[in-house]
Amino acid sequence: MSVTHGHNLLGEPPATLLPGDPEAEAALAAGTDPAEVAAAHPRASAAWAALAEGAIDGGRTIEAYAYARTGYHRGLDALRRNGWKGYGPVPWSHEPNRGFLRCVTVLARAAEAIGEVDEQERCTQLLRDCDPSLAA
Repeated sequence: MSVTHGHNLLGEPPATLLPGDPEAEAALAAGTDPAEVAAAHPRASAAWAALAEGAIDGGRTIEAYAYARTGYHRGLDALRRNGWKGYGPVPWSHEPNRGFLRCVTVLARAAEAIGEVDEQERCTQLLRDCDPSLAA
């Protein structure tokens, strides 16, 4: 009898696939200001991600942190409503998951920029846990 170490015999939980937000996604795709989209669709992590990315790219780190944190929490709420228990795959390949994952990415970058190392490490680990392809 041989024992395989490091293999989860219970298996992984199923991937969590968030439902889309067609109105918010269409508005963002049409070039509507992400602030307008976030105001009209505050649950849409993609809108918060767009705001966070614009802020971090513009050198507005604290703004980016705040936008990313908002989208992160909105995303966590959506994940939990859709059966996520705080662990398990949240694949990047599923388009509606990307808003949340983008928020976590910017939150990690902004946390690192302000010296919030614990937060940056937690976010990086969360990304790895959600989708190993995001480890970089």
